[in-house]
Amino acid sequence: MKQLTLIFIIVAAFVALVLVLSSVFIVNETEQVIITRFGKPVRDPIVTPGIHIKYPFIEQANFFDKRFLEWDGDPNQIPTKDKRFIWVDTYARWRITDPLLFFQRLRDERGAQSRLDDILDGETRNAVAGHDLVEIIRSTNRKLEISEVMEEILESELDFKIKYGRDQITKLIVEAVSPKLNELGIELLDLRFKRINYVEEVQQKIYERMSAERKRIADKYRSEGQGEAAKILGDKERDLKQIESEAYRTAQEIKGKADAEATAIYAKAYNQNQSSRDFYKFIKTMETYQTTLSEKDWLILSTEGDFFKYLQKQSGR
Repeated sequence: MKQLTLIFIIVAAFVALVLVLSSVFIVNETEQVIITRFGKPVRDPIVTPGIHIKYPFIEQANFFDKRFLEWDGDPNQIPTKDKRFIWVDTYARWRITDPLLFFQRLRDERGAQSRLDDILDGETRNAVAGHDLVEIIRSTNRKLEISEVMEEILESELDFKIKYGRDQITKLIVEAVSPKLNELGIELLDLRFKRINYVEEVQQKIYERMSAERKRIADKYRSEGQGEAAKILGDKERDLKQIESEAYRTAQEIKGKADAEATAIYAKAYNQNQSSRDFYKFIKTMETYQTTLSEKDWLILSTEGDFFKYLQKQSGR
C-alpha cells in the first residue's frame, strides 16, 4: 500500500511539473510574445520582460525579436532613366513594431523577409528606373577629383547638376514603402545602396578604356623622357665641343707665344755676330734636311742653290 501511494505521488509530481513547465515561460528584454490558442491570438502582445503564464498544451507562446533586424537584398540588374544598365545591391534595417499584426500577416521572420524582398526590391527598381545614373551615384554637386580616363568616361555626367542625389533617392524609397510595411506591423528604419556597378559588358569596355588611357600616359612619359635624354646628350656634345674649342684656342695661344719667344731668341742669336749667324743658318738647314729627306727620297737640285750649298762645301772638302 505504501509503495502504491509513493508511485501515485511521483506520478502526480511529474504531471504537476509538466503542467508548470508548459504553462510558464520567460520573456527577456529583446523579445515580445504573442499567445495563440489553436493558432489564433487570444491576448494582447506581451512586451514586458519577466515570467508569464499561459494555459498548458492549448496555448502557445510565439516569440518575436524587438531588436533592429537586417534585410540584405539580392543584386539586381536595373536600367536607369538614361538607359544605363547597372547592378544595384541594397540593404535595410527594420523592426517589428506591432507583433500582433505581424503575426497575423506574416506569421514569422521568414515570411517577413520574403515580403521585404518583394516590396523593397520593387520600389528600388522603380526609383532607379526613374532617375539618371549620376543621380543614383552622387549625393551633392561638389566638384569631382577624378582621373583623365574617368573624366572621358563620365564626360556627360560631369556637367549634370543633380536634383535629388543618392541619399534623397533612398529616402524616397523609404517613404514609399513605409505605409506598406506599417500594414504588416513593420517599421523600416533605413535603406541604403550597398553597391552600384555597371553590368559585365560595360565594365569590360571601361577597363579597356582605362588600360588604353594608362598606356597613352605611359607612352607620353616615355616620349618626354626620350626627349629629355636627347636634350641632355645634345647639351653634353655642345659643352664638350665648347671645352675642346677653348682648350684648342688656349693651346694655340700657348704655342704661338712659345714660337714667338723662340723666334725672338733665334733673332737675338742671329744678330749677335757673323759666325753665330752662319752657325744658325747651318743648324736650321740641317734640321730642314732631317725633316725633309729620308733614305728613300731623291732630289734633283742645282749645285748653285742655297739649299745645296752646305752639301757642296762638304763635298768640296
